[in-house]
Amino acid sequence: MAVPKKKTSKSRRNMRRSHHALAANSYAECSNCGELKRPHHVCGSCGQYDGREVTAAEAV
Repeated sequence: MAVPKKKTSKSRRNMRRSHHALAANSYAECSNCGELKRPHHVCGSCGQYDGREVTAAEAV
Protein backbone atom coordinates (compact mmCIF):
# COMPACT_ATOMS: atom_id res chain seq x y z
CA MET A 1 0.00 0.00 0.00
CA ALA A 2 1.35 3.45 -0.89
CA VAL A 3 2.15 5.57 2.14
CA PRO A 4 3.64 9.09 2.01
CA LYS A 5 7.21 9.21 3.28
CA LYS A 6 6.90 12.78 4.64
CA LYS A 7 3.99 14.79 6.01
CA THR A 8 2.64 17.38 3.57
CA SER A 9 2.95 20.80 5.18
CA LYS A 10 -0.06 23.10 5.58
CA SER A 11 1.54 25.59 3.19
CA ARG A 12 2.08 23.04 0.41
CA ARG A 13 -1.39 21.55 0.92
CA ASN A 14 -3.07 24.98 0.79
CA MET A 15 -1.08 26.05 -2.29
CA ARG A 16 -2.31 22.92 -4.07
CA ARG A 17 -5.92 23.62 -3.06
CA SER A 18 -5.79 27.28 -4.10
CA HIS A 19 -6.59 26.33 -7.69
CA HIS A 20 -9.91 24.81 -6.61
CA ALA A 21 -11.37 28.17 -5.54
CA LEU A 22 -14.59 29.19 -7.28
CA ALA A 23 -14.44 32.16 -9.62
CA ALA A 24 -16.73 35.11 -9.00
CA ASN A 25 -19.79 35.44 -11.23
CA SER A 26 -19.28 37.82 -14.12
CA TYR A 27 -21.89 40.38 -15.06
CA ALA A 28 -22.24 42.65 -18.08
CA GLU A 29 -24.25 45.81 -18.55
CA CYS A 30 -27.35 45.55 -20.73
CA SER A 31 -26.91 47.66 -23.85
CA ASN A 32 -30.60 48.65 -23.83
CA CYS A 33 -31.46 49.51 -20.21
CA GLY A 34 -28.08 49.52 -18.45
CA GLU A 35 -29.00 46.92 -15.81
CA LEU A 36 -26.49 44.21 -14.87
CA LYS A 37 -27.13 40.83 -16.49
CA ARG A 38 -25.29 37.56 -16.99
CA PRO A 39 -23.33 37.37 -20.27
CA HIS A 40 -25.18 35.52 -23.07
CA HIS A 41 -28.49 35.65 -21.16
CA VAL A 42 -31.71 37.56 -21.75
CA CYS A 43 -31.92 40.72 -19.66
CA GLY A 44 -34.38 40.17 -16.81
CA SER A 45 -35.27 43.85 -16.67
CA CYS A 46 -36.15 44.72 -20.27
CA GLY A 47 -36.31 41.28 -21.95
CA GLN A 48 -33.81 42.06 -24.69
CA TYR A 49 -30.98 39.90 -26.02
CA ASP A 50 -28.45 40.91 -28.68
CA GLY A 51 -30.35 44.10 -29.57
CA ARG A 52 -33.77 42.53 -30.10
CA GLU A 53 -36.75 41.95 -27.81
CA VAL A 54 -37.03 38.29 -26.90
CA THR A 55 -39.59 38.39 -24.08
CA ALA A 56 -42.26 40.96 -23.35
CA ALA A 57 -41.23 43.45 -20.68
CA GLU A 58 -43.23 43.21 -17.47
CA ALA A 59 -45.49 46.15 -16.60
CA VAL A 60 -44.53 47.36 -13.14
